[in-house]
Amino acid sequence: MTEDVKWDLEADVVVLGSGGAAMTAAISAHDFGAREVVILEKTGMVGGTTAMSGGMLWIPNNHHQLEAGIADSDEEVVTYLDSLAPDGLDPETLWAFMQTGPEMLRYLADKTPVRLRAFSDFPDYQSYSPGAKPDGGRSLDNEAFPFETLGKWAARVNPSKMAYPLRGSLMEATQGTLDEATLAQREAGDYRGLGQALAGALFKAVLDRNIPVEFEKRARKLVKDGDRVIGVIAEDANGRDFRVRARRGVVIATGGFEWNETLVKAFIRGPLTGPVSVPENEGDGLLMAIDAGAQLGNMQNAFWQQSVLEMKPQHRSAKPNYMLGSDERARPGAILVNRAGKRFVNEAANYHAMGKALHAFDAGTHAYSNLPYWLIIDQRYKDKYPTFTSPPGSPIPSYMMQADTLEELAEKAGIDAAGLKATVERFNGMVRNGHDDDFNRGDNTYDNFYMWGDTDFEPPYRTLGVIDQGPYYAVKMEAGALGTSGGPKTNADAQVVDWSGNPIPGLYAAGNAMSAVLGDVYGGAGGTLGPGLTFGYIAGRHLGTHIPNH
Repeated sequence: MTEDVKWDLEADVVVLGSGGAAMTAAISAHDFGAREVVILEKTGMVGGTTAMSGGMLWIPNNHHQLEAGIADSDEEVVTYLDSLAPDGLDPETLWAFMQTGPEMLRYLADKTPVRLRAFSDFPDYQSYSPGAKPDGGRSLDNEAFPFETLGKWAARVNPSKMAYPLRGSLMEATQGTLDEATLAQREAGDYRGLGQALAGALFKAVLDRNIPVEFEKRARKLVKDGDRVIGVIAEDANGRDFRVRARRGVVIATGGFEWNETLVKAFIRGPLTGPVSVPENEGDGLLMAIDAGAQLGNMQNAFWQQSVLEMKPQHRSAKPNYMLGSDERARPGAILVNRAGKRFVNEAANYHAMGKALHAFDAGTHAYSNLPYWLIIDQRYKDKYPTFTSPPGSPIPSYMMQADTLEELAEKAGIDAAGLKATVERFNGMVRNGHDDDFNRGDNTYDNFYMWGDTDFEPPYRTLGVIDQGPYYAVKMEAGALGTSGGPKTNADAQVVDWSGNPIPGLYAAGNAMSAVLGDVYGGAGGTLGPGLTFGYIAGRHLGTHIPNH
């Protein structure tokens, strides 16, 4: 039993992690009645992967969307999601997301510095599916947030991993709509957009409520009294135990397990070689939940994202650093090929869906057909577009191979030379004819969206372009992920449930640490953060309004 536990700290609610879902849980728990809330953060920084991301939220039927005149309905949402995962989603948690997501957004608008707006023309990721919004509305963008208001705490927010300029919203960054005067004002106030804005604004809300963040406290084990979770044992920077009592409950919001090789090999259905999240996402919350008897769900899946190994160490860690690779492949004059030199996918498809194409298995060769794979571009492309961290016309970065001919490039990379040459010739012929007969690239709204396509051209040439000006370049790509999407299953109140489906008293989960509400579906931009913040809000609201009887 637990009478002998000597607590170092006591609170009503203990939140594990400090990403978007975690901070939303802490804020809402406080506002709904849990006066003493504490955040335990594994590192010396806040924001998790949220701070490194684009920061968008996918919330159907939201008030920003409706105010912009974009109608939506529960029927359309269910039709869309069911078309992508027929009978694959839990009705209880899905309904909680659909009903509470818009409420969470209004709460953030009323009670926190978070400022979101509809990215009006950002299409749903499967824009051709029934119930989709091909002209946008469900994906929300962050207005730039002034980091000067955080004072000394600004240095505690994880840096961005996005290639876009940070002084504006994502929409402003990609449309280039900031004039010099506005840009100077943004610079002076250290305004930051994207995930920096979301994490910074949520952190400001945490600070405004005097919610303490205990840094360098890695949660290791949940403490139970009978069936109820009553606290957590963390490990401090010196490896000593730090025991925190949770009078009402504990929220697991520690991110996924993508950086834990043992867990990845145990659960993920195919290779995951290049995670782009914070390297501390090692499944701490998952292991604690398993130990507490939690039912698991969606364990084989991840939020897939193509990535590239950068030849320098990850910040705060000796682990490798992987760069996001979502835009380069969709621009005119770029293709992806496997070791046979063959294209295998619509390169302009969304990153999550594309991740699944990398797991095609050839039973004859007993190998993954499309791993490894490479981005192929030519000099015209390199002169016009940025390629990961390499600006147009800049020297060749360490992760890029160059050759005067396609055959030489293939030899350097380890690609079948005849296959690559034939593929490029066929692709160029289809481009000149105005249609990708192999994968229909450029046929839908998403493929031609201006964020990754080239608006100098009209569809389908926003994404289709010939590859014919040497020298040629290749970049080896990784089967990366934004994070894993499996974990403890929850009910509609974000309570973790056991294998009988009963809530484990005092235990909640949110964000990538929980079994994803949308399962293997990624509805649109913000498909992780939308459900993540919603269930953070739900967990906090339930903890704030429910006092345990013990």
